[in-house]
Amino acid sequence: MPKRFRLTRRFPVAMTEDGYRKLRAFAREAGLDEGEALSFLFENFNSVTDEGKLTRRLREFNSELEARKR
Repeated sequence: MPKRFRLTRRFPVAMTEDGYRKLRAFAREAGLDEGEALSFLFENFNSVTDEGKLTRRLREFNSELEARKR
């Protein structure tokens, strides 16, 4: 029997415009709403990410973060 899909947590999220645009595009392509898309991505995080690329991208993002906040 499939697990019941319940949205039990709501939290305010601040996203970059680029990040939100990509989330919306992913959700639309997958036939999900944004909350369902985020749930899918985080529930399946290890299988949808490449650890080497994730580490490199995270380093790049962190190095540019302060400049992007201005």
